[in-house]
Amino acid sequence: MSALTSSEILTAVARILISEDRAITFLCTEDEISIRFPKTRRLAAYLSVPHYYVIPVLAAMEGEGLVTRTERVGVSTNAKGTALLFSRIMDEYPEEVEEILGPDLLQAIRGRIFSA
Repeated sequence: MSALTSSEILTAVARILISEDRAITFLCTEDEISIRFPKTRRLAAYLSVPHYYVIPVLAAMEGEGLVTRTERVGVSTNAKGTALLFSRIMDEYPEEVEEILGPDLLQAIRGRIFSA
């Protein structure tokens, strides 16, 4: 089995949030907007890999400044990771995102994410 990549993780997160959950959980602070990832075990099941394959990739993503992992809370993006993940979501699922968020919220979130 080839090594799992951060790109594969981001693609899986986008698909789960948009195609399966039809929901995106944002955390907005005055400094940034973050997006909550699905639970790591769900990501592993979605990717058909053991859970322990996902953990080191998330650790590497944290080292690259893309995500923050908080024990017993989960994984969420930081500003750099939010821009990367949201761009991927918008590239792959533009109509679905507008259906989920509505045009006004989509425009506001897009403005906050990409103005930073």
